[in-house]
Amino acid sequence: MTIDYARYTTLSITRRGPGDSVLDIQMKAANGKLPTAGHEGHRELAQIWRDVGEDDSVRCAVLRGEGLGFSGGGDLSLVQDMASDFEVRSRVWKEARDLVYNVINCDKPIVSALHGPAVGAGLVAGLLADISIAARDAKIVDGHTRLGVAAGDHAAIVWPLLCGMAKAKYYLMLCEPVSGEEAERIGLVSLAVDAADLLPRAYEVADRLAQGSQSALRWTKYALNNWLRQAGPAFDTSLALEFMGFAGPDVREGVASLRERRAPRFGPQT
Repeated sequence: MTIDYARYTTLSITRRGPGDSVLDIQMKAANGKLPTAGHEGHRELAQIWRDVGEDDSVRCAVLRGEGLGFSGGGDLSLVQDMASDFEVRSRVWKEARDLVYNVINCDKPIVSALHGPAVGAGLVAGLLADISIAARDAKIVDGHTRLGVAAGDHAAIVWPLLCGMAKAKYYLMLCEPVSGEEAERIGLVSLAVDAADLLPRAYEVADRLAQGSQSALRWTKYALNNWLRQAGPAFDTSLALEFMGFAGPDVREGVASLRERRAPRFGPQT
């Protein structure tokens, strides 16, 4: 089955590598600076991995960002709509769930190339990728608690497995940024390289995967990802708690503080 990728509006999708078997997926920077996930972008980032899995001509995919960074997180207008509209919140919850499980269950190897800021929905796919490569000066941040919601998305399912519970709690609860170099040191990403070498190394890895035994690679991925599937209940809980937070008061203060470029002033827990 061959997929028509022209319908994607927030992703730039081209082919490269051996026999055009590597799908190059670039998240577009609509603002000219960083890719951000609005209503359409969030949906497309969840959907693309099903298409990658169904496309018989694809052997590997590379995910990267356009502009100054890998991803800039969710568009604040989307966050506000989620906070105020139950239907939007329900739809985005399903997309967030599908994004994680679609990446995990996609049988083709996925390589991510992280540069600059890496936040939000893009970071979900970036860290769940089979091979994650970061520029040494990349800035990885899970900003959920800064926004006033629980660290859901991919956090509970993969951070403790990659870098251990102590590091996961430190970075997720404090929203501390992690450089690409430090991310490699603690095991959060597969490799860290100089910024100039990022895409060449990502393409090199993708080409090697595309030329390998597809059954061996896909079955290895399937078996290893059972570690993530076992963490499914923890992920489902974290996602439910995150989206419950979008109906609470703290997210409104979180959004206001981001718009006003100030520290948030969260009230007491009720």
